[in-house]
Amino acid sequence: MKPDHKPLAISLVCNTAWAIYTYRHGLIKMLVSKGAEVTVLAPRDRTFPLLEQMGCRCVDLPVSSKSTNPRDDLHTMFSLYRLYRTIKPNLVFHYTIKPNIYGSVAAKLAGVPSVAVTTGLGYVFIQKSRAAQVAKQLYRFAFRFPREVWFLNRDDQAAFMNERLLAHPERARLLHGEGVDLDHFAYQSLPEKKSEFIFVLIGRLLWDKGVGEYVEAARRLRTKYPQARFQLLGPVGVANPSAISQADVDAWQREGLIEYLGEAHDVRPHIANADCVVLPSYREGVPRTLMEASAMGRPIIATDVPGCREVVADGVTGLLCEARSAESLAAKLAQMLDMSADARRAMGENGRHKVAAEFDEAAVVERYKDTLRTWTGASL
Repeated sequence: MKPDHKPLAISLVCNTAWAIYTYRHGLIKMLVSKGAEVTVLAPRDRTFPLLEQMGCRCVDLPVSSKSTNPRDDLHTMFSLYRLYRTIKPNLVFHYTIKPNIYGSVAAKLAGVPSVAVTTGLGYVFIQKSRAAQVAKQLYRFAFRFPREVWFLNRDDQAAFMNERLLAHPERARLLHGEGVDLDHFAYQSLPEKKSEFIFVLIGRLLWDKGVGEYVEAARRLRTKYPQARFQLLGPVGVANPSAISQADVDAWQREGLIEYLGEAHDVRPHIANADCVVLPSYREGVPRTLMEASAMGRPIIATDVPGCREVVADGVTGLLCEARSAESLAAKLAQMLDMSADARRAMGENGRHKVAAEFDEAAVVERYKDTLRTWTGASL
């Protein structure tokens, strides 16, 4: 950008700052390097200082992820409206359900262009509840307003089309995942271990992530495969209707089923230490942890559901199991345990090649640049 021009003002809005820091690192680096003023609007958490170190301005946003109280959601919407009127961003990117819905409306009211990024359909398309039906109606209304609506996989885009949730279907774009930094998640050969075999599930500890099935599969396998260890890495008791409690995790540890590793800023040492990364989720956008695991050369086991099947080539880079089935998951974990080290290594290598070809973060950042050029005229 020319120095005499007013800096490009971009706002990134999400229900957690952690997700902005973790999943949009490359985007933020690009924007800051080009002189853009980046404002992150999200509930305050431990990543605020890290985002500020990267050059972002962070604003604490009230978002009640668990609440279905309309008063809370209207508070979020009017907070965003006031912030957009103050910040006057050239373009806003909204992520996750409530920012997508209420942020899109607030941006329209404030006269600010926005893009909605559906990072996964979550409970809205998993459950058949009244709240899910209301959420679909809200999507149908709010998604009249963004200039573009991005989807991370074809299944999610098709779901929105089939349910007629897009007033302007021509504004839909397929992003095909948010990408992974291939240099940061460099390939590492599988550890040479004879006495133990480590599985790890990485992510927020939610029932919808298949954590219950993972624990039950561990229970079924521990007698036949005493060398198998089952680890969990990620935040517990998060603000989500599907959250798992610390009491559940403590009980599983007392039973000797799992090892809880807590949270980690840097997941790479845990991926490197693992023989296989597992994600038995009920539905995903395109799961970052699976892309990162494949990039580092780890075979993966996941469910045959939207999002996961985008990353896993069954029998080539990993194995797919049925969703919500501890029996199916246990069978695939056993299959992985029974495989030769060479077969597992080949899966990991194939995974690295697939991620490099399809999910390179650099290509995703280019998509953001194109969108910014289109809607702001900025020469990035």
